[in-house]
Amino acid sequence: MRPPEGCTLCDLHRRRTNIVMPDGNPSYGIVFVGEGPGESEDLEGRPFVGRSGKILDQMMREAGFDRTKVMITNTVKCRPPCNRDPMPEEMAACRPFLESELCGARLVIGLGKSACRDLTGYEGPMSEVVNIPMTISIQGKEIVFIPTYHPAATIYNKNSREALQETMRVVAEWLK
Repeated sequence: MRPPEGCTLCDLHRRRTNIVMPDGNPSYGIVFVGEGPGESEDLEGRPFVGRSGKILDQMMREAGFDRTKVMITNTVKCRPPCNRDPMPEEMAACRPFLESELCGARLVIGLGKSACRDLTGYEGPMSEVVNIPMTISIQGKEIVFIPTYHPAATIYNKNSREALQETMRVVAEWLK
């Protein structure tokens, strides 16, 4: 299920250049879910192609895999203004699209607090749940979910970087 070309389900449509659809390969059953598209993603129409995407790609390569082995998407398909976190009503508007993207997954990686909150309802500090596998229910199916830091959080924080590198090692194991 995809949003219609001229989607107006929430106010994010007012400033978008492109609807940012998933990228990568869903056949391996591993999906990375970010919070929302940034400026580069809005311009290109693909998730994680800006600075955070370069960090994510590098960490994947270091762990021994790349985008051709995973699918990458966001909780919302249009860029929030000023790169703010998506609002609950915006995530709710895109939720049917996200669920259709996740319904065949074996493993979902939540990149950042907003994405993790949307998929689990967890409101506490990320440090308490990072890399702790749990399950989420998507369309009646239980799927393994691993919350982790957003790649942008790793730019200035060594602990976040190490945690995201550990997440990538776990994903590499799932791909074996």
